[in-house]
Amino acid sequence: MLKIMFVCTGNTCRSPMAEYLFRAKAEKLGLPVEASSAGLFAFSGDTANENAVKAMALMGIDLSAHRTRKLTYYQAEQSDIIVCMSESHKAALSEFSDKCIVPSGEIADPYGGDIEVYTQCLCRLEKFIDELIEKLKKPKIEPMTKNDIAEIAEIERLCFSSPWSENALSEELSNENAFFFCAKLFGEVCGYIGTNIILDECYIANIAVKPQQRRKGIASLLIEKATDLAKEKDCSFISLEVRKSNTAAIALYEKFGFSVCGERKNFYTDPDENGLIMTKFFKQNTL
Repeated sequence: MLKIMFVCTGNTCRSPMAEYLFRAKAEKLGLPVEASSAGLFAFSGDTANENAVKAMALMGIDLSAHRTRKLTYYQAEQSDIIVCMSESHKAALSEFSDKCIVPSGEIADPYGGDIEVYTQCLCRLEKFIDELIEKLKKPKIEPMTKNDIAEIAEIERLCFSSPWSENALSEELSNENAFFFCAKLFGEVCGYIGTNIILDECYIANIAVKPQQRRKGIASLLIEKATDLAKEKDCSFISLEVRKSNTAAIALYEKFGFSVCGERKNFYTDPDENGLIMTKFFKQNTL
């Protein structure tokens, strides 16, 4: 589950409003996200600002139970995304800068303002949170790491009759010719693609998407990533095998410019089936 931490100065206004608003929206959409908040200089145990509570009440959200807390190193380390209300907050968290994001234009501190100021602040927070949720709903493509192995192995078991083991996948991390990528949604691996590049030839070893996450364009993003990699590495072509009966996959590969260049007899087992060799060429053969 993806963990998001909202951070401001005292954890009485901006960050708790963002936390509670984000959580309400995420729960309504059924998103697997955990939201929390903290302040860089908070006094733990204080209540939320009175006007913050009133502003949230106008949206039907009860902030009265919130209690402030000071951000700890452990909390920052355990968070996947840290939303800072200002660039100064981000600067104070330089050790975690790769996780930090700041709303465009920052979110001004409403402390000392009236209910109208707090309502305006909440409107800005809602606009940012809506944009953040839309971004989170899009799969993120990242290089495979050892932390992804177990999830990828489970996808293998769900998708294939002869799945790769965790050991086999782990060995690819030390293979200088292997380039494996994960598609992640809310911090969870929902698909992956593995490629091997030898000299100027790129081969897709495998591609798989969780059954419940299919028809969301994830496979297309993974193929696009592999194709872009092959181009970056100046490969002559990128190639793969696919079951002859897998018409959906064949149509997808054709969409990306792959064409059938051969057939391997009894390439697949359980059940036995021929495999089509599909290739996309980047360079014309001049011989």
